[in-house]
Amino acid sequence: MELQLDPLFQTITLVVLVVILIADLLIILKRPHIPAPKESTLWVVFYVTLALIFAGVLWIVAGGEVAGQFVAGWLTEYSLSIDNLFVFVLIMGQFAVPRRYQQEVLMVGIIIALILRGAFILVGATIIENFSPIFYLFGLFLVYTAIRQAFPGDDEDDAQKENLIVRTLRRVLPMSDSYDGKKVITRVNGKKLFTPMIIVFVAIGVTDLLFAIDSIPAIFGITQSPFIVFTANLFALMGLRQLYFLLGDLLDRLKYLHYGIAFILAFIGVKLILHAMHVNELPFLNGGEPIEWAPEISTWVSLAVIIVSMAVATVASLIAARREPAAGRQDAAADVADEKGTPSTVERPERD
Repeated sequence: MELQLDPLFQTITLVVLVVILIADLLIILKRPHIPAPKESTLWVVFYVTLALIFAGVLWIVAGGEVAGQFVAGWLTEYSLSIDNLFVFVLIMGQFAVPRRYQQEVLMVGIIIALILRGAFILVGATIIENFSPIFYLFGLFLVYTAIRQAFPGDDEDDAQKENLIVRTLRRVLPMSDSYDGKKVITRVNGKKLFTPMIIVFVAIGVTDLLFAIDSIPAIFGITQSPFIVFTANLFALMGLRQLYFLLGDLLDRLKYLHYGIAFILAFIGVKLILHAMHVNELPFLNGGEPIEWAPEISTWVSLAVIIVSMAVATVASLIAARREPAAGRQDAAADVADEKGTPSTVERPERD
């Protein structure tokens, strides 16, 4: 479905959202601090409410289908952005970034992500307009990504290792041993040196690039409107830094989140392949004619799948997290009893 949105409406929307993002950045630069849970909660609620209000405006301006595409795309990108936070946590810990300056690092990462995703959106929209079989490639790529997400193997260990770009920078740039506030360049004994902050920014940028490669095909599986794709990404990234501080240690408890994300990616991948079959132009498939029996999955079905997948993964993770401390307390009680040489009334759970 070709979306017809007033160019003036699109321009005003993008200007307003960019102004909000710049205002958010100026607040951080003026008052760097560690946000309290209440502050983070209020900001996250504000941005989520803003996204829902925008969905309502789209419903009025362009109809329910367009609004549904935005919400489905926003939720998809939001879930992928939460997954992105896991890697941000690893990077912050790996480079021992002072917590006071983590907001600035996250904001820089968000800006880099917006620039990269904007470029990917423009390229993706151009390719889609001129080469519809790209949906086959997008679909297969998302199914592959889903499998990698569900069964990471050694990827978790690899995520904690410095990538080639970061290692190269360490070798070629004169680097100080410690941070100097949020400065990228410092002076030690009269000599200008880069601080480890430059490495952090590069690591965040590379991470954003990898996530953009995954996320843009996913949202193009929901809508082909570059405006909806970009605004969904913008709303998903706005408030991400506050969400980082709000979730905090909760990220470690969302152990099944990657399964929910994997299911969403696989579902959208299959949806893209079915769409590619429905508008098929490949000469070696069905003589280059559309494959009529291939169903088109509606926006509302996609939205329902995304919501249910994330809800199930989150609830399962929280239930598992509540059981683990109880098992840990049982182990501790049994260990104390063993040390005292007294029989324990706590049975040790069997281990595989």
